Amino acid sequence: MRENVRAQLRVLVKRILRKHGYPPDKAEKATQTVLEQAEVLSEGWAAV
Repeated sequence: MRENVRAQLRVLVKRILRKHGYPPDKAEKATQTVLEQAEVLSEGWAAV
């Protein structure tokens, strides 16, 4: 289940970056950063 969620988030983030003209060569690093932030946030939600 987690891989499916990561894949969906990755697609959404890349789509948003492309829509707003983010440089394609930096998009992969930005996507990784967003996924890492989402994981940290989701750990906090699970603890509540």
